Amino acid sequence: MSGELRITHAHGDRVTVTEPVTGVQLFAYVYRPEAAWEAPRPYLHPIRTLAGDVVTDYRPNDHRWHKGLSLTASHLSGANLWGGNSYIHDRGYLAIPERVGSMRHLGFDELVSAEGRLVIEERLTWHPYDGTLWAEERRRIEVHDVDPDSGSWALTWTSAITNRRDEPLLFGSPTTAGREQAGYTGLFWRGPRAFRDGRIIGPEGEGPELMGSQSSWLALSGEHDGADGHATVLFEHAPENDHSGAGGTHPAHWFVRNDPFAGIAPSWAFYDELELAPGDTLRRRYRVVIANGAWERADIAKYLEAHPW
Repeated sequence: MSGELRITHAHGDRVTVTEPVTGVQLFAYVYRPEAAWEAPRPYLHPIRTLAGDVVTDYRPNDHRWHKGLSLTASHLSGANLWGGNSYIHDRGYLAIPERVGSMRHLGFDELVSAEGRLVIEERLTWHPYDGTLWAEERRRIEVHDVDPDSGSWALTWTSAITNRRDEPLLFGSPTTAGREQAGYTGLFWRGPRAFRDGRIIGPEGEGPELMGSQSSWLALSGEHDGADGHATVLFEHAPENDHSGAGGTHPAHWFVRNDPFAGIAPSWAFYDELELAPGDTLRRRYRVVIANGAWERADIAKYLEAHPW
């Protein structure tokens, strides 16, 4: 890569990141608050490959609150920071506006691009519907390993969420509330409509049966509308996430679909609630790789071996 990644900051609205050789805008990080019903929160959209093809969706007609790549909490001590309808056991999804909360941007501590790496460091607060303070978050998004030869680039997303209530915060999901195979919460990517029926790939298996599984990485590749070719989106846990829970941390399971839409989330609370005590901090770090082409399992393994944590 020749030249540094370019940052453009439209204050109060968004930060955009552009790759200088191709001129492709890799993503926009939008922090302007949006509709209350959609649980206002910062998000990345559009995210593009180095070829300029979009690999995220925004406000699709099936779930208006799905927005690119964002950190969300579908069930949080009775609140819904995911947006839209809330799942209630034995009653299904209901419109309950007073459950829908928000995440608020406070400020950026760092916006810098140097030596082939770009950093966005942000402070946020988490709130239920009534606006009281439930949590504070420190967020760091790093863009790195931009490689035109392989047609790929990567971002690392790190979040540290501290409970500011006087009682525990309970992170759950529709599955912890009684709906099978719907354990979504945490970092969530909504793929474009064309990626429906895309190929889901894990280290040892493929397909929708990887819903609820555990592994260090998971990928989905799809074919573009309006442009020839495919793209692959790869999620990987950082080693300290201890996704298996073997080290005493809360286990993570993959939420993944390619029907009726393409989406991935390394869920914090797929089968069981995660309890965060007052004053404690939940820390998670992930790598997301955006690549041209339909990568095979061997391509993914080769990439990960060449780019260790």
